[in-house]
Formats: sequence, C-alpha cells, structure tokens
Amino acid sequence: MSNSCFHCLESVPKGFSATVTIDDTPQPMCCIGCQAVAQNIVEQGMTDYYKYRTVSAGKVEQLVPEQLAFIKSYDNEDIQDEFIATSNNISEVLLSVEGITCAACAWLIEKQLLSLNTVKRVDVNTSTNRAMIQWDKTATPLSDVITALAKIGYKAYPFQADTEAQQKQQTAKAYIRRLGVAGLMTMQVMMFAFAMYFGMFSGMDSNFEQYFRWISLVLASPVILYSALPFLTNAINGLKAKQLNMDLPVSLAIFGAYGASCYATVMQVGEVYFESICMFTFLLLLGKYLEFRARLKASEYTANLQKLLPLTARTLTDSGEELIIAAKKLKLNDVVLIKAGETIPADGELIKGKTTVDESMMTGEHQPVNKFIGHNVYAGCVNHDGVIEIKINKIGQNTLLNQIIRLQHNALTKRPKLVEITDKVAQGFVACLLVFASLTAIGWYQIDPEHAFWITISVLVATCPCALSLAIPTALTCAIASLTKKGILIKQAHVLETLSKLTLFAFDKTGTLTQGKFSLDEVDIIDNSYSKDDVMAIAAMLERFSEHPIASAFDGYTPAKHSLHNIEVHAGLGISAQDETTHYAMGKSGWFDSKKTNAQASLYINKHVVARFYFVDKVKHDAQSLIKSLHGQQLTCHMLTGDASDAGKKVAKQLNLDSVQSGCSPQDKQTAVEAFSSQNEVVAMVGDGINDSPVFASAHLSIAMETGADISKNSADVVLLNSDLASIDHLLNIAKQTRRIIKQNLTLSLLYNGSILPLAALGLVAPWMAVIGMSASSIIVICNSLRLLKL
Repeated sequence: MSNSCFHCLESVPKGFSATVTIDDTPQPMCCIGCQAVAQNIVEQGMTDYYKYRTVSAGKVEQLVPEQLAFIKSYDNEDIQDEFIATSNNISEVLLSVEGITCAACAWLIEKQLLSLNTVKRVDVNTSTNRAMIQWDKTATPLSDVITALAKIGYKAYPFQADTEAQQKQQTAKAYIRRLGVAGLMTMQVMMFAFAMYFGMFSGMDSNFEQYFRWISLVLASPVILYSALPFLTNAINGLKAKQLNMDLPVSLAIFGAYGASCYATVMQVGEVYFESICMFTFLLLLGKYLEFRARLKASEYTANLQKLLPLTARTLTDSGEELIIAAKKLKLNDVVLIKAGETIPADGELIKGKTTVDESMMTGEHQPVNKFIGHNVYAGCVNHDGVIEIKINKIGQNTLLNQIIRLQHNALTKRPKLVEITDKVAQGFVACLLVFASLTAIGWYQIDPEHAFWITISVLVATCPCALSLAIPTALTCAIASLTKKGILIKQAHVLETLSKLTLFAFDKTGTLTQGKFSLDEVDIIDNSYSKDDVMAIAAMLERFSEHPIASAFDGYTPAKHSLHNIEVHAGLGISAQDETTHYAMGKSGWFDSKKTNAQASLYINKHVVARFYFVDKVKHDAQSLIKSLHGQQLTCHMLTGDASDAGKKVAKQLNLDSVQSGCSPQDKQTAVEAFSSQNEVVAMVGDGINDSPVFASAHLSIAMETGADISKNSADVVLLNSDLASIDHLLNIAKQTRRIIKQNLTLSLLYNGSILPLAALGLVAPWMAVIGMSASSIIVICNSLRLLKL
C-alpha cells in the first residue's frame, strides 16, 4: 500500500493507520481530517473528484469548537448586512475559498453545495478563488453552507478586499522566493559554465572538471527541485486527470534536461547543461511572475472599489450629540453627519444642508454633482464643500458600490463561448506539440544524436501555447474594468461579443433621448365645472404616488387633500385612486375609451376626461451626436415610446431617426423588437429600466439608463450609471477595440507558434532562446490587452 495520503498526497505518519474505501479500493489517509473529508466525498457520490483533479488537495484541518463558534457568528443578521444581498427571498453571498487549485475543485464545490436543497446556484471562479452562492438563508443558515465546504476540505469566509489583497501578496511572495532561489543559483552555475566555455580550466586535471560538474549539479538541484517543482506537479496531476495542460511540455524540457545532465555527470560521459536548465527555469518563472502582475493589474479595479469606504462614521443622536463609530456598524435610519472632504460611509438620503459630491468612482464623470435635500448620496463618494446630514437607507451588500462589485464579478465569472473554444484549441495544440516533438527527436537522432535532445527541448518549450490561452480572457477582463471606471456596468458575459454584431438600435424617448425633466406647457380644461386650480391640485395629489418622469412637473403645486385608497399604477396607462365617492385617474390619452388626442397626459374623474396636459421635455445635449455616430456606423435608429402625443415625432425629426412608433404599451414595444428580429436584425434596446423588462428580454442586447440605486433589480444587460448617451458610443468603441485586440492576440500567438515551430525543429533556436520567446509572447499578449485600461 502507498505510504502517501490519497487525499492530500502528503506522507502518512509512522504508526498512523486509517483508510477510506474509494472505488472499491482501500486508500490510505494521513490524518483524521483527511479521512473525514474523503469519507464525506464518498458518501456524497463525488469520487470522480479524484479522477479529474489536476492539483492535490490541501491537508485538512478538523474544525475545533472555537472555529465552529466563529462560523456560527456569520449567521448574525447585523453581521450579514455587510456581505449578503437578498432579493425575492433569495440571498447571495461572495465567498473567498481557500484550497481551490483546479477545475475539479470547482466541480466538487458545486456538487457539494447543490446537494443542499436550498442552494439555487453556485459559480466558482478558479482564478480568483471565489464562489458566488445563491440560496434561501431562511431555510439554511450561512454557517451550514460554510461547514458543508469544510467537510470536503475547503475553508471559506465572506469575501473582503483586505483579505483578497493579503492572498495576492502571499502569491507574489511565493513567486519571489522561487525566483530568488533560481536567480541566485543560476549566477553560481553560470560562473562555472562560462569558465569552462572560455578554457579557464584548460590544462587542469580532468578530475577537477568533473569536480566542477558535481558542484554545478548540487547548485542546480534546488532550482529544479524547488523553483521548478510546481510545473512538474501540475503536469503529473494533469496526466492523472487525462488532460494535457501547458505545464507538460515545460516539465518535460526542464526535468528531461536535468535527468540527462545528472546521467552525464554520474557516468562521466557527454555534456552537461545545468546552466541552461537554471537559466531556463529562472526566465520561465520571471515570465510567469510578470504575467501574474499584469493580470493582477487588470483585475484590481473591483477590489480597489471596496477600499474606497471609510472605516469610521460620525452619527448624530436624538439629542444632537456626535458619536464616532465603525462604519460597518451603521444601521438603517441612522443619521450621519458628513463634513467637507469626507467620504460618504453608506447610501442615504440628504436630510439637511446642500453640497456637491464627487461620484466619479461609479460614473467615471469627475464633474461635481449638486445635492439638495431629498437627493440620494452613495457610499464611497466624496463630499466636496458642504456640511450635510444624511439618513441611511442602504447598508452592506445593498449599497450601490457593493452592487457594482457583485455584478461585475458575475460578468467575469461567466465564460463566453469563445474562451471555451480557445481553451480546447490550446489543449489540442499541446497534444500536437508532443507528437511533433517526438518526430523531431526521432529525426535528429538519425542525423545528429549529440544535439537531438536539446533541439527537442527547444521545440517543447518554444511552442507552448500559453499566449493562446491568455489571448481572450485578459482582453475581456481589461475591457470590463475599463467600462466600469467609465460608469458602464456590464452584467452579462455576452455583451462585448454581441455589440460587434448589432445592426439596429431602438430607443425609448422619455428619460433616454430626452432629459425626462418635464415642465408644464399648457393645460386644456375639458369640464368647465372644475377650475384650473382644482385640476392642478387633483393632478398633483395623484402624481405624488407615481414614478413616471411627468410627475416631477407637478412638484410645485399643492396637492388636494383627499383620503385615497385603492391606489394602483397601471403599466403603460397611468395611475388611479379612489376616495369615498369619486374615482380619480391620471394617464395617457385614450384611457377609459376616451378620445385619443396629442395630449401627453389626461386627468379623469369617474372615468371621464376633465383636463388634458401638454409638457415640454428637452432633448439631451448628446443625443444628436450619438445618433449621427450610429448612422455613421451603418446602424439604424428607431424610437419606441409610450407617449401618444406629437412629441415623439418631433424628437424623431429633430434627431433624424429612421422610424418612430408612438403610444406603445410595454407589450407593443416587445412586439416591435420581435418584428425587427424576425427581419434578421440584431437589436439593442435602450430604455430607462422602468416597465421595460418584457422588451429588454426580447432584444439581443438591452441597455438601461440608471434611474435608481437598486441596479441589481434592473433586467438590462448593460447599465449606464451616469445616464449619459455618450457612454453608448464609448461602449461600442470599447467593444470594437476589444474585438480588435483579441484578433491581434490570437494572430500574434498563432504566428509566433507557427513560425517558431519550424525554426526550433531545424535546430536554429537554443533552449534559452525558446524560453525567452515563450515568455515574451505571453507578456506581449497581456500588455496588448492592458491597453484597454487606458481607453
């Protein structure tokens, strides 16, 4: 029986005897923790994990009572506000998970958590070691979810930016340690190698030359057995899982050359190339480290967002006393005092004072935004020049900042089809590479046996398809980070791919092409038994309950004082209410079988028209330039508006739109978009997110102008946090640039591999040149992608 643990692959201590039967075979375990986890995996029917893992599991530590108590503390409602978001009775949490090493780990975690009946969805990101989980926390507490992960050997805790940064720092330190060993030993080995190359030891006894070979072997061993060991481990585990990963050709080159050089040293025959192996490993690690730093830069924006939040907040008691508390302890309805220059600690409504606020962290717009009583302010934004008091209305995961972070993580977790295709191509390329390397070795052993081995190593290294596997993911990560900085939030993975295929844009009018800030232009009294003052008072009374942009036109009028009940908003029609004797309604012309007119709204009493209202709504300043730009890109532009008046036609004529459909209900808009799609058009629908769910679902791509703080409820694929039409042009530009850079990356990686392959096979590429070429191709692909961060 093997003396290593089947679960974590560490040595089994002497005197300890424990086994778990896996696939009808008793397997040794090194401790009670590994035994418990392995037994749990067997009982859950998940033994395929051991077949497909490419990296060994970490050693398992059993949870002690103190740790269990700490995990239980995550069930505290006050603590959960910091990291759990709940919508429609489904809770969502982002966990950092220690011990994720490969795709098999992600599979195992998903299987384990989905076995809990209350868990609805699990998304595991193996590159960031995070898991996004949706479940019913009322039926299953979070501690049960975390304990379920502990049972299969994974330590999990709610994601926090500081912890994430600490993990990245540990990874960077591990790279530097391995680089340090490789660099130090390479210098020593190269010193002896150069001396022998330039004949500095000529004339000396041959025993001394052999002595220096042994010294080189001793110095090179730490480089191979420590610095290069991860490559070999990953390659072996990949083979166990019947997968050809990109560490396989590299490992064959490093350890094959090391084995051949050791043989030459011991047997005192042939040449040794310890200096080439050491330099090869050092350059390879240096390339991997630079790649790690570049990828870290591409993904650091999300983590940096959370660091914008202040540690403390200044609350006001009922007596007006100021108390400084931890920002994490803020509760709903707390009153917070914020002085000039301070960062807002949580989302809230301004209840005293006025100021300007820097919202660039979420909108990308550095122009200060004026804030008055009744306006919302958001966590992470900076209060510029006024002393204000706010009442907290969003905390923890419900704040706008945390919604942005969570939704961006979702977009990065979902893999586009193109990425999956390139991953499969890269694996196939490795298989072809191994076949080609074998043919190269056979051919050169017939021609020049002395150089055959090193030429084969050059082929293995030079053509490793690392750049190909990085070509698309790095570009997508950089593009999404760049868009988020500009206030453009991508919610779905397909967005950048779909944008390049669009042929048609459909726009809502109010709040999208127009400012959505209505002012009353004319009132037409139909029933003379009501005065204009009566009509305005009743209209203002009803519009208090409406979220439609027209409601703001009545803000300056005193509402009538009636005791209303049965207040109801009718999608696409208007709002109605009743008192003891009368039915009131405010809505579109033609409601209740009345005559349709050009009026944008009508007041109905007992379902009869009393007055008609006409409003003025200015076109947005950047609408003209956007439509002109879209037409220049051969995209047609159409308007679908619920406004039955002539206002839609006037705006369409002013903006030179291709068509306009007025008086549309949400269902009419959906039908129109489906009609466009049936004509082989690829449609993008742009609206304000209010009552637009049906039409958003029908469009190939949906874009919402953000009108509220709860973006997680918005059904659009893209949300423009700054509600700026110029962002659409920027979105299209980034999509085109991303597509161009992906093509460049793929072309570069394929050209490199295609050109270096014959050169290496002909013996024109030395091993050290091969590793520089391979590392350089990967770094160039990443740096090319990083250009997207500057757009």
